[in-house]
Amino acid sequence: MKRHLVAASVLSTGHQSGEAMVPVLIGIVIDRGVATGDVGGLVFWIAVLVLTFIGLSLCFRFGSRQSLLAATGAEADLRMRLAGRILDPGGGAESGRLPGAMVSVATADVRRVVGVPFMVPSGIAAVVGVTVAGIALLTMSVPLGLLVLLGTPPLLVLVQLFSGPLERRSEAQLEEMARASGVAVDLVTGVRVLKGIGAEEHALARYRRVSRGSLRAALGTASAQGGQEGGVLALNGLFLALVALVGGLLAVQGSISVGGLVAAVGLAQFLTGPMQVVGGFAAVVAIGRASAGRIAGVLDAPAAVRSGTTELPSPVRGELRLDDVADEPDAPRGIDLVAGPGEVLGVVADPPAAAALLSWLGRERSPGRGRLLLDGIDADDVELDEFRRAVLVSTHDAHLFTGSLRDNLTAVAVGDPAGAIAAAAADQVAAVLPAGQDTAVAERGSSLSGGQRQRVALGRALAADAPVLVLHDPTTAVDAVTEARIADGLRALRAGRTTLLLTTSPALLAVADRVVVLRDGVVDALGSHVELLRDDADYRATVLS
Repeated sequence: MKRHLVAASVLSTGHQSGEAMVPVLIGIVIDRGVATGDVGGLVFWIAVLVLTFIGLSLCFRFGSRQSLLAATGAEADLRMRLAGRILDPGGGAESGRLPGAMVSVATADVRRVVGVPFMVPSGIAAVVGVTVAGIALLTMSVPLGLLVLLGTPPLLVLVQLFSGPLERRSEAQLEEMARASGVAVDLVTGVRVLKGIGAEEHALARYRRVSRGSLRAALGTASAQGGQEGGVLALNGLFLALVALVGGLLAVQGSISVGGLVAAVGLAQFLTGPMQVVGGFAAVVAIGRASAGRIAGVLDAPAAVRSGTTELPSPVRGELRLDDVADEPDAPRGIDLVAGPGEVLGVVADPPAAAALLSWLGRERSPGRGRLLLDGIDADDVELDEFRRAVLVSTHDAHLFTGSLRDNLTAVAVGDPAGAIAAAAADQVAAVLPAGQDTAVAERGSSLSGGQRQRVALGRALAADAPVLVLHDPTTAVDAVTEARIADGLRALRAGRTTLLLTTSPALLAVADRVVVLRDGVVDALGSHVELLRDDADYRATVLS
């Protein structure tokens, strides 16, 4: 990108310098060819003018190409850096941002930022063009040259002042656009739920509010941009009118020739281009700075969880231990829990405790207190990807991907996935679909029923054959007969592998070796499913309700 940017700056400078020389050469043609009647001199200077036109045309063509290559390279590099940060195992980039807001940063903000390198060569060339024009005017008339050279810096300062409100309005607009995009993605994702509970009007009203806020911000930005462009145009016009006026007075006084007057007027007209470029560059920078701040917020976001360097033993035995683990460092008590190697452990927990447990085990964040150990090694000391390969967490809302049913079932499969597919009763799903496992699955599995999606997601998780598998309510949308079949298949398939079942399903808890009950963030009861049904009234009410 840097090479393209330098080449574009050099070529654009050549183009603007050539443009500045055109009025000067026309003046020379008039003074040395037309006014004197020298045919040879006229032909020579016309040839020089033609060659200048050819040179500036070639510089413009190839300079524009290099500018585009620089901007395209910058855009690709920036998007790759954003994608790398968003997909970083440590997470944290998405904290406090809706998915739609992340999309807005990676698209609209990136486009605005890369507009700056695209305009940099033009901005440099515009300054050089103004300088060349000023020097040319100095050779014809010192007052004209000084007027241009000394008048341009204050003009640029005024242009920058006009750009301040545009930058502030642009930043507000980007925030509103990101909010509207985030709400839109949120509503589209949950459209089935919204229809099911009859909340379409409420959702529409919510989007209408944020959309109107985005519209107001866009109108404010357009107003600021119009003011900036109008102000810059007025300043340029006044400045150029002054240059033309001074040139005309000098010609009347005989201080410059007719050719010099033509050159001066031509240079004054030429200066409108560079000055407009400078004004446009200021606007692009103002808008780009607002977007750059949002991009920097994503790239510089702190990781949600740190990655260690310790390697896990091979093979992983699968002993999972939580020692006094809690979200808050000053919590009265933490969770003390052990899942032995090869054990199927049922966990009954209220939603907050289940969510916290899933985020710790999935290494989305570290607990505020205590230690999470896998085979005696602290999870904070293990490289994130390695830990996640050893401990696979399949959440209740696990997403399916666009592609075939087979693609979803075998995405992370280790060996032949047929047993896992049968254990999850996903073979029944394939049997009723028109093309079996080759049937196309829509985005997020929207073409399947809730129970079908759960079975496919469970089959995918089982096919990974992870040393430790954590399943969160994997059968809530499945009928009782199928659920019983899944429970037996899961138990048989996971023999010798550690499995945690976060659920209140009696069928699944019945196949667990032990069941742990979490209440108020601590272990409140422990035993077999049958023992807890008999001895714990709260457990019985929760599981059988």
